[in-house]
Amino acid sequence: MIEEFTVTVPAPAGEEARVASVYVPKTSAPCPVVYLFDGQTAFFDERSPYGGSLRLGEFLDEHSVPVIVAAVACDMRNRLTEYSPFAFSIGGKFASEGKGKVYMDWLTGTFKPMIDGRFHTLSDRAHTYIMGSSMGGLMTMYALADYAQVFSRGVAMSPAAWVDAEKSAALVRRFPADAKIYLDYGTGEFSAVFPDQRPALGALKDALEDWGGGYEFQMIRGAKHTESAWRRRLPAAFSFLGFGVR
Repeated sequence: MIEEFTVTVPAPAGEEARVASVYVPKTSAPCPVVYLFDGQTAFFDERSPYGGSLRLGEFLDEHSVPVIVAAVACDMRNRLTEYSPFAFSIGGKFASEGKGKVYMDWLTGTFKPMIDGRFHTLSDRAHTYIMGSSMGGLMTMYALADYAQVFSRGVAMSPAAWVDAEKSAALVRRFPADAKIYLDYGTGEFSAVFPDQRPALGALKDALEDWGGGYEFQMIRGAKHTESAWRRRLPAAFSFLGFGVR
């Protein structure tokens, strides 16, 4: 079941109302919670501005995964600013003011207590996870680095580490020793538009080795930067989180 309600988010351009979508499994037992970025692409194809979604509810129902997934739609006008922990500018076309901290303070200080109060959650750090793709993947890394008191595990699909390879790698080196993270990237994502992708991934892998914590890093042959590609990686991601759905 997916329950929806309206929340007020401190967006880059000022407070705004957004839809929160929460997947609730068919169990009376308390469940771990995954907080997911880009709620507009989480469950329903017709809501996705990219022509497809993760269809996450269908996946979780099919595998009877005992997890709550809480997702909030992003600010489509200022997504790069909302979903980055640092400012960047790439070729004058892609730029961010780096206000990710504002969003994460709201998610951990307002939204998480709301979810814990409304649903039957396991609210402790050990059962609280964070997940996202692209800029949401970068924010997942940021969450594990700077909000480690809240999140113990993360899933970063195709993280946008290329927006600033050095600062992205620095996030990894700040992970606590007991954190765990799943990261992946598709070989079909490399393009001349973002020439720093390969070096950024190399820096990311070096940082993971330097950190030395629990991680899984996958390169997916031919996979592109799309919801359909990320949907195919859901079994690996949720298995890594401990749900055994491979």
